[in-house]
Amino acid sequence: MIEQINWYPGHMKKTRELIAENLKMVDAVIEVVDARIPMSSRNPIIDELVKRKRRIIVLNKSDLSDGRENERWAEHFQNSGAIVLLMNCMSGGGVQQLFKVLTKLQEEKNEGQVRKKALRMMIVGVPNVGKSSLINRMAGKKSAKTGDRPGVTRGKQWLNLENNMQLLDTPGILWPKFEDPEVGLNLAFCGSIKDEILDVASLALELISVLMQEYPQLLVERYKLEDLPKLRDLGDKDEEGNRAEGSPALATMDAIALKRGFILPGKKIDYERCGKTVLDEFRAGMIGRITLEKI
Repeated sequence: MIEQINWYPGHMKKTRELIAENLKMVDAVIEVVDARIPMSSRNPIIDELVKRKRRIIVLNKSDLSDGRENERWAEHFQNSGAIVLLMNCMSGGGVQQLFKVLTKLQEEKNEGQVRKKALRMMIVGVPNVGKSSLINRMAGKKSAKTGDRPGVTRGKQWLNLENNMQLLDTPGILWPKFEDPEVGLNLAFCGSIKDEILDVASLALELISVLMQEYPQLLVERYKLEDLPKLRDLGDKDEEGNRAEGSPALATMDAIALKRGFILPGKKIDYERCGKTVLDEFRAGMIGRITLEKI
């Protein structure tokens, strides 16, 4: 079992202070979340800090998440008063729709004003949800560094957009402690927490367990498995919280390793390689469109 994750680098604290300091300078906040984990990838302090500012929630990576769940989550956030957009920031899907929303907000801001002012926005989000990809799409150039690992964006940047709008970028932020272990796992599954501080094989085993319950057919099809072990003892763990030897999740991981040829000398399973493969393929959407958190 993955132990409770507690990852709060010093720059995360500074970013909270940065957001609070600059919030009064913006008209709207664009919050980017991962559509596969819409709640786990939202930072609770954003609600506390943003308060009455106009909020646009971007459900990014919606091409990787379950389409039916996308619609449900969009409705959920809309009911809370936010403007919600389903986007694929990597390809630019939904960017034009976002600009239409922002143009409307800018017109509302300048209604009845002789001197027109630029709409100022702040983009926030936890690491690796796609903030930098969205910024690059909005700016029409590579203004922000991007990477497939958390922690790439550094410091604050004011960007001037072609439509006379201004955008404030901030580094991704997490909260000091994951009160719910499932939140930490979900973030780790999706790559918002560095793999280097985790046990990749154990993390993949946890993901396989979840997929066996929620999306078993996708697992069978992706890895060409004949069938999955019975779920009667799925999730069984020993006294220390580790997956019991012979559990369905472990048996499935063994089957995946055998299918892919992840075998070490002495005919031992290469769990590290198997785990990395399962995580990489899940994150890339190769297993299928999956939403880990549902309404």
